[in-house]
Amino acid sequence: MRTDTIFYQLFLTFHSLLFELLGQPLENANGYQFTSVEVKEKAFRFDGIFMPDSVEKPIYFVEVQSQNKPEFYWELIAEINIYLNQYKPVQDWQAVAIFAKRNLEPETLSGYQQELIASGRIVRIYLDELPPGSIAINLIELIVSQEKRASELVTEIMQRTRIEITDAAVRQGIIELLETVLVSKFSKLSRQEIEAMFQLSDIRQTRVYQEAKQEGRQEGRQEGRQEGRQEGEARLLLRQFSKRFGKLSDRYVQAIDNLELEQLEDLGEALLDFENISDLDRWLEVRFAER
Repeated sequence: MRTDTIFYQLFLTFHSLLFELLGQPLENANGYQFTSVEVKEKAFRFDGIFMPDSVEKPIYFVEVQSQNKPEFYWELIAEINIYLNQYKPVQDWQAVAIFAKRNLEPETLSGYQQELIASGRIVRIYLDELPPGSIAINLIELIVSQEKRASELVTEIMQRTRIEITDAAVRQGIIELLETVLVSKFSKLSRQEIEAMFQLSDIRQTRVYQEAKQEGRQEGRQEGRQEGRQEGEARLLLRQFSKRFGKLSDRYVQAIDNLELEQLEDLGEALLDFENISDLDRWLEVRFAER
C-alpha cells in the first residue's frame, strides 16, 4: 500500500490531524498550509510540509514510514538541511517522524540523531499506539490494523461520520477516502466484502458500488485484487487533482481511468510537481505516446 500517498490525502482532508498527533490544541492548525515539496539537488521529497503564515510559528517537516529503513533519519536530516539551504526560511522548524509501528524505527541511532530527538527537533509518533481521537485517528487505526478488524473500524468511522459531520461534501470526501484505504490496504477483499462494510445509503455513493452496478458481472478474485489497487490509485489521484486544480473534465477522468497501475503510481509522484492542469496534458501525451 502506498502509505505516503494516503497520508498526503489524509493531511489534505483533515487539516488539524498533524497537531492532533502532536497532542497540541487543534486551533494551532490555523494559519498553516499543507503542501509537498521536492528538494531539487538530491531529488529528495518530503511527504509533507506545514508552512506557517507568520515568522513566530515553526515549519513542520512530516515524514511517514511504514517499512524498515535503517537510513531513515539520515535521509530526513539531509532533506531538511538541503531545504533550509535552498529556501532559507526565517521560521524555526520541527520534524515529525510518523512510524506505522514502533519496531519500524531504526534501532541504532547516532549521537547526532539522538541529540535532535532529545532536543525536540525531531518528534516521533507511533500510529499503532495512538489513543482514541477524531475520525481521522480512526482512519489511521484502519490503515495500521489487521484485516479482521477492518469491518469493525469501518462501522465505527461511518457511524461517527453520520453523527459528527453535517457538511455533505465533507461526508462524501470521508467515504471516498475510507474506500481508498480499503481497496489500497486490503487488496484481497472482494467488492462484495467491501460493500458489506457500508450501509446501503453509504455504499451507493462509492465508486466500488457504482462500477459494480455498471459492469453487472462477477469478476475473478485475482482480477479483483489488481483492479482494486488500480481503482484506489485512480480515485485518490482524481481527488488530489480536483483539490489542486478544480473539477476535472470527463476527458481527464477517462484518461486517468485508462492508466495502468504502474502509470498511476508514476502520476501520483509527478502530480506533486505540477503547477497547472497543462502539466497533466503534457504528462498524458508522453505516456500514451509510449504505448
